[in-house]
Amino acid sequence: MPRPTGRVLTLLELLQSGGTRTVAELADRLGVDGRTVRRYVDHLIDLDVPVQSVRGRYGGYRLAPGYRLPPLMLSDDEALAVLLGLVAGRRAGLMTAERTASETVSAKIRRVLPKHVARRLDTLLESLAFTDQPGEFATPDAGVLLTIADAVRHRRPVSIRYTDRDGRRSERTLHAYGIVAHSGRWYVTGTDPEIGEDRTFRLDRIADARTLPGSFEAPVGPDPAQRVLSGFATAEYRHEVTLRIYGTVEQIRAHLPASVASLEEHAPTAGKDQATERWLRVELRAERLDWLPPALASLDRPFVIERPDELRDLVIALADRLASYARQT
Repeated sequence: MPRPTGRVLTLLELLQSGGTRTVAELADRLGVDGRTVRRYVDHLIDLDVPVQSVRGRYGGYRLAPGYRLPPLMLSDDEALAVLLGLVAGRRAGLMTAERTASETVSAKIRRVLPKHVARRLDTLLESLAFTDQPGEFATPDAGVLLTIADAVRHRRPVSIRYTDRDGRRSERTLHAYGIVAHSGRWYVTGTDPEIGEDRTFRLDRIADARTLPGSFEAPVGPDPAQRVLSGFATAEYRHEVTLRIYGTVEQIRAHLPASVASLEEHAPTAGKDQATERWLRVELRAERLDWLPPALASLDRPFVIERPDELRDLVIALADRLASYARQT
């Protein structure tokens, strides 16, 4: 009796997708009975594919951990998803230091695809245009990224060697809560136990990371992404700016996002929601002030500058220039 090759390969693809598959699930997906599923599993084992049997109520079959399948089995949709993901990742800067890795994996996927599928995917990628320019960002080391990710997951302290923006090098311990991708860069946020404060570090500036013995409990409160954005808004820069702006949170956040500024009610009023216009206090820190007058103008909302006076002068200068341009005929 000839082997049903197509169904055996389908079984292999199901197992390759990960996790334990019950006999009943596999039988339903393949359109056969449980006994036939077991026979197909024996076929795979004969081909040296390490299929493991899992006993118990939720048992079934799975591939041995770490097994790499020589022929890559991707459907048309899966291949398209992978290749587009690689293109988007390169443009957004969300890659590791191994820049050639995305190029080599793209080549490998194309090499194993049927010719008609490869041609269709190449046609799409060649036709695809972007409205933004590719990101040019320093990328983190893959080993550092994976080490810190493991420390985050298992709540283990990690020792890092870090170089700050001024070129100063240091070695410190971090209780890392999470890894955050923001505006084309990778960040890790956590507590520095020596000073007892939250810190955020750019992963591309970490030269080495080592997991340390012990464990810690992550504090309750904002999630890692919110902590990173808050850290940006309160970072030490040359100018400290305080404003009062009349509008809704959404109107202000459209031009001054959480990574730039913090908001709070200037005069709290019971029962007010975010959709209600009211005076909000806006605080931010900036190395330069020249970008703020155009941002405030684009808000088109009443505002009061509390500090610094230099910002008030810049806004007046911008208003004078705009008025001068508007009078020209």
